[in-house]
Amino acid sequence: MRIEVAKSAGFCFGAKRAVDMVQELLHRGEKAATLGALLHNPQLVEELEAKGVKVVDAPGDTPEGHVLVLRSHGVTLEVEREIERLGLRFADATCPFVKKIHHLAGCSSEENRTFILFGDPGHPEVKGTVSHCKGPYFVCRDHSELQNLLKDHAELTNVPIAAAAQTTFHMGEWEKCLETLKKVCTNAAVFDTICNATAKRQKEALDLAGKCDVMIVIGGRDSSNTAKLGDICARQCRTYLIEKASELPTFPAGLSVGITAGASTPASIIKEVLVTMAEVNSTEQNFEEMLEESLKSMNTDEKVHGVVVGISPTEVYVDVGRKQAGFIPAVELSNDPTAKPEDIVKMGDEMELLIMKTNDQEGTIMLSKRRVDAMRGWDIIQTALENNEVLEGKVIEVVKGGVIVLWDGMRVFVPASQATVSRGEDLNALQGQEVRFRVIEVDRKRRRAVGSIRSVLREERKAAQAKFWEQVEEGQEFTGKVKSLTNFGAFVDLGGVDGMIHISELSWNRVKHPSEVVKVGDTVNVYVKGLDRENGKISLGYRRQEDNPWVKLEQEFPAGTVCEAKVVGMTDFGAFASVIPGIDGLIHISQIADHRIDKPQDVLKVGDVVKVKITDVDLERHRVSLSIRAVLEDEQAAAAAEEAPADEIVFSTEDESSEE
Repeated sequence: MRIEVAKSAGFCFGAKRAVDMVQELLHRGEKAATLGALLHNPQLVEELEAKGVKVVDAPGDTPEGHVLVLRSHGVTLEVEREIERLGLRFADATCPFVKKIHHLAGCSSEENRTFILFGDPGHPEVKGTVSHCKGPYFVCRDHSELQNLLKDHAELTNVPIAAAAQTTFHMGEWEKCLETLKKVCTNAAVFDTICNATAKRQKEALDLAGKCDVMIVIGGRDSSNTAKLGDICARQCRTYLIEKASELPTFPAGLSVGITAGASTPASIIKEVLVTMAEVNSTEQNFEEMLEESLKSMNTDEKVHGVVVGISPTEVYVDVGRKQAGFIPAVELSNDPTAKPEDIVKMGDEMELLIMKTNDQEGTIMLSKRRVDAMRGWDIIQTALENNEVLEGKVIEVVKGGVIVLWDGMRVFVPASQATVSRGEDLNALQGQEVRFRVIEVDRKRRRAVGSIRSVLREERKAAQAKFWEQVEEGQEFTGKVKSLTNFGAFVDLGGVDGMIHISELSWNRVKHPSEVVKVGDTVNVYVKGLDRENGKISLGYRRQEDNPWVKLEQEFPAGTVCEAKVVGMTDFGAFASVIPGIDGLIHISQIADHRIDKPQDVLKVGDVVKVKITDVDLERHRVSLSIRAVLEDEQAAAAAEEAPADEIVFSTEDESSEE
């Protein structure tokens, strides 16, 4: 793979000036707030926020004690007046080239010229420019809109006109617009306001895209100039617009790849993309060769000894014994993207570092710790492969086809087929987990190491199983995790060995499926009901005797008890009613009423709650007989007793006959 970087990729003059202005404020101990994102680059905005820079939507939102920074795009006249009215301290980072267009817009109105601005009407730069117009103005996105404008406003062909373009306007589109203006408008003053850096960047991108198979355009998706670069490149070859290295696609070997970046893209992000391409993409070149070819000016072959002298959330500052200030971006500290600088190094730490880039103009050296760690780790990991050694690392990323394990600063790829005990398991569950693995392949030429978690897990599981079978006994209790469910039961992991709870053992109540009681991942307390050592099968019990509804019935609802029951089913010979959860009793048709009925449905329906007497309990056969009729007869007898006179003597027929 051949990689070529456009010479003018990255920060333009205005973008660098704005960032430097904010950095200078912070260096002086000032608190800064930017009116909107300083640049259309989310990574830069996050970096500044980490240093305490606030982003506000309106001047009135500026926190007390903060200096308000006006970004390079500029602001409207209304905003300038609002800042003045509020008496805010502010720093104007508006690009001088943008200021020039503001001036042209104001002068055009004073000269009674109609102002035509070519650009995106929604872009902050365009909004700020037209706010300076005191007379008529129009905004055109492209040549097509200019043609429509001239068709709808024929008077523009004769009236005085002033024309300018947004600093990041598409150069090719601007040339087409100029040609039309010269032909149609006889009294037009045209000003070339496209930034020189923009024009140069667009031309370089066009030339580079013309000789490459693929183009990578790096920059914020909200960035106008980045979008235009993407459009220019896409007309020449396959183009990808990305914001950061993690969005890079994978390329096959043999392609020529061109790289450019928008005016608001920091050099650190461009560097990160280049290094990631060298590491990740499949190629016959090794890491050092690729960097040497595409980053010849970055002194990547030189190592230095550094001492940590400062730590921030985004980078570590080191003294390398030179006049330049050394710094290590957070991404170059460790291969673990979740690690924080303060967790990796501390003040005074000494370490070997690799020079990634020297910037004499800014007086800085960008360094890498993780690459030195990785280089040193190859010998160690080769030895681990030869000795079949078990290593411990942390899963830092789930990628297509597997996971990445970080071990001693090195990234080891574990394919999905080697990541879990069985295929199809969710790899995301491994994210952030400490794992034990073996190295099964090392390709130093491609800077690639492959590992296996499965081989270690299977060995550990086999050892755990042997130990388990040596100690397990019937009646023994375990705490396990539900592993899977079937129609006939639930399988529980007891720690390397699986046992099954039959569906009939899950609950004393009737259940149609185990999912009514447990779900995968649940932690359950079980006991061993049966062991089949020959076939390695374990039957587990889950329901407890103290929860047995028949025990409760025997203790609390003996025969003769009157209680309420809910009708839950109907048959031709009677109705079933729930006495307590898990136990249904039969109310025979002869016991439903105190008179003859043809069928149970004449008196009852499912859902009715009725008063019944428990007439019989057969614990062995798990049967309960209920009677509504007995309750009615008892109530009638009680009522009759209450109605009889106190002095009335009642003789039975048997007594009378005996007297005779």
